[in-house]
Amino acid sequence: MATKSADYNFSEIEKTWQKVWDEEKTFACSNDSDKEKYFILDMFPYPSGAGLHIGHPLGYTGSDILARYQRAKGKNVLHPIGWDAFGLATEQYAIKTGKHPRTTSVERIGHFRNQLKSVGFSFDYDREVDTTDSKYYRWTQWIFLQLFKRGLAYVDMRPVWWCDELKTVLANEEVIDGKSERGNHPVVRRNLRQVVLKITKYADRLIEDLDLVDWPASTKKMQQEWIGKSTGATARFALEGMDESLEIYTTRPDTLMGVTYMVLSPEHPLVDKLTVAEKKDEVAAYITAAAAKSDLERTDLAKEKSGVFTGSYAVHPITGDKIPVWIADYVLISYGTGAIMAVPAHDTRDFEFAEQFNLPIPQVIKGSDEDVLPYTGDGVLVNSGEFDGLHWKEAKEKITAKLKAEGTGEESTQYKLRDWLFSRQRYWGEPFPIAWVSEEDYRKAEASGAISEWLPEEPVTYTDEDGTVFALPVPPSSLPLELPYVESYEPAGTGESPLKKAEDWMEIWYNYATGAFVPASGDKPEGEEWVRASRETNTMPQWAGSCWYYLRYMDPHNSEELASQAALEYWQTPDMYVGGAEHAVLHLLYARFWHKVLYDCGVVPTKEPFGKLFHQGMLLGEDGKKISKSAGNGVDPVTVVNEYGADTLRTYLMFLGPLEARKPWNSKGIGGVSRFLNKIWREIVGKDGELNPKVKDGYQDDKETEKVLHETIKKVSADIEALSFNTAISQLMILVNHLQGQETISLFAAKALVQMVSPMAPHIGEELWSRLGETKSSGHGPWPEHDESKLVTDEVNIVFQVMGKTRGQAKVSKTATQDEVLEIAKQDPKVASHIEGKTIRKVIYVPGRILNIVAN
Repeated sequence: MATKSADYNFSEIEKTWQKVWDEEKTFACSNDSDKEKYFILDMFPYPSGAGLHIGHPLGYTGSDILARYQRAKGKNVLHPIGWDAFGLATEQYAIKTGKHPRTTSVERIGHFRNQLKSVGFSFDYDREVDTTDSKYYRWTQWIFLQLFKRGLAYVDMRPVWWCDELKTVLANEEVIDGKSERGNHPVVRRNLRQVVLKITKYADRLIEDLDLVDWPASTKKMQQEWIGKSTGATARFALEGMDESLEIYTTRPDTLMGVTYMVLSPEHPLVDKLTVAEKKDEVAAYITAAAAKSDLERTDLAKEKSGVFTGSYAVHPITGDKIPVWIADYVLISYGTGAIMAVPAHDTRDFEFAEQFNLPIPQVIKGSDEDVLPYTGDGVLVNSGEFDGLHWKEAKEKITAKLKAEGTGEESTQYKLRDWLFSRQRYWGEPFPIAWVSEEDYRKAEASGAISEWLPEEPVTYTDEDGTVFALPVPPSSLPLELPYVESYEPAGTGESPLKKAEDWMEIWYNYATGAFVPASGDKPEGEEWVRASRETNTMPQWAGSCWYYLRYMDPHNSEELASQAALEYWQTPDMYVGGAEHAVLHLLYARFWHKVLYDCGVVPTKEPFGKLFHQGMLLGEDGKKISKSAGNGVDPVTVVNEYGADTLRTYLMFLGPLEARKPWNSKGIGGVSRFLNKIWREIVGKDGELNPKVKDGYQDDKETEKVLHETIKKVSADIEALSFNTAISQLMILVNHLQGQETISLFAAKALVQMVSPMAPHIGEELWSRLGETKSSGHGPWPEHDESKLVTDEVNIVFQVMGKTRGQAKVSKTATQDEVLEIAKQDPKVASHIEGKTIRKVIYVPGRILNIVAN
């Protein structure tokens, strides 16, 4: 396949080998191989309209180098690619252009695929997945049914971010400073009906099983903090003049005697009842203002505290004192009970609030005579009545016990983690495989037994002004439940999905035994199993498809199962998962949750989805800022490929610095890497286009060349396995510079060089490998093995000193005597100039290190 050109024509070479890889399916892997498996996974891309920018290939190049290395080591490598193609951005583009989101997705995926191929990634494209393909989301819906039947799904009215301009609900991560990430439009809180998943049921396992994975410590910590398990106590404060009480959770019940006010979240259900008449307008205005703030804004420690007094009082559960009840946005309804007891002397936020509104700040924990408030450390109790003098830990136990004895509290474990709001009021997402029916029809279906294995122990219901309805699942045999065609993708603005407009799809006669349906506008079909139903019009969030895609790669064309048990047993989980740290919490948490449910169902053989994880750093623009469309600092990688070649781009991206580091793109340095690859070319290819005459078969390299070569094999192998590609490339540069200085090099040295370069620069690697007489792809090895004996030398480097100052050095035999080394030192011109005319009084010799001459 090699050409005979003497020139390194990267454009011709790269196109040639990319065509070969495609036609020969060079990187396809088998589920039936007897080789050791290696599964390397990338966080799959969202195919945006702009295409890839220069930062995208960073992680893909790193994972591709590792995949090529493991393949050359003789392993059966699964290195797949897919497309996370549902989502708000595509839906908004469809609204703007009138082009169907599916059409847009196919076009964008094609563009991304071409860009990736131009960079030479060794993906197995036969295993490609697309989350918007019904053959894929059939199994996303099937997994939802597993959650549904296990009682892990329910419907609830939830406060969500609503954007009037986009006419849709936004996830927390899509809201920045009270505005939509897309379009920068104002958002507010609204209560809407949502499908919710009980991820909290798995909270303890999600913490405990972090011990099973090899992840960065910082990522594990973020997961633990997001779940936020803590042990403390609940306490119930009676409300003056009311039957209700206010329940709070605290990790520091030892500070209970220092409570001077209570705070409710603006969304707390008791706000309206607690607000006295003369405060109604002020409280309503405050709630409206709070609804426009993000959780991050509300909990920002640096911001000035705001709040409003309700006019009502709570009663301290031990002292009986009256305690004013305030509303403040620094308390979130999503954490704890949505209410707190404020202890301003021992909490920074409470202290700032108390100072702002001139509330009492009594100290109840004392650490020393020099305590500065707020004091948040340990100590003994003061100003706490019967608990004075107790160490805080003992006081924590005794105060909790007193609350329990008096029926006003008990020990409690709480989590920051909240159940997963798993629905969006959008068109472009997976339809939920459920239909809403009357209780009478639900009970009929339940009694028939036709669908009993898919029904949860407790029915999933919701109630609106028309009454209560019950959720019936779509049987797996009738999946996928496909998205219907709609004329308009724009939401109604009422909180309803555009699917509400697809009346013949939404309002149906439904056969709960078979999943069959016909529009409700027609006559009811014959048969007991047919009932009147309404489909769920919410769709799943973009997270759904990315929760399990790594499993589908194992067996992507299976029409009977998510993946066969044989494939799941063989591939297990990815051996390496490479992706950005921006997904260190939610994507990983959600995928772990789904994986554990599938493990409990007996579908997957492992408790955790990703055994080993690596976060590549962020590539910034040349201006040092994050690459973005608005900043205009992105570079199209195809532009760089056209000018310098894919191999130069790949190698330069890896040479910029450690893969995990945050670093700017610098176009000025790419020329150096281009020259490096040209050096390699000239070492192998002669001026006539034939093999360089200096490469000799059967030639024995000298000892120094052997030493440098085997040092390089050892270091490059270790560095690739550690994803330290910049240092691997540096070592290859040392080897190339050394080989350049040799009149002759062995065929073994030439082949070893080409093999080691191939994972970074695969096109030039394939071309040179072919020119060296090989007929198989360099991607299939064999990878060179270093010979440890070649690293052992019988020489050592001795530093020469005169009067303790270094004047020279030389390599000498390990067996050389002091006198022999002294004679060698005397021949060094710099040493000789410092001892000329002087008498050597003493020689200090440390074998293998230094020889110091004392002369005067």
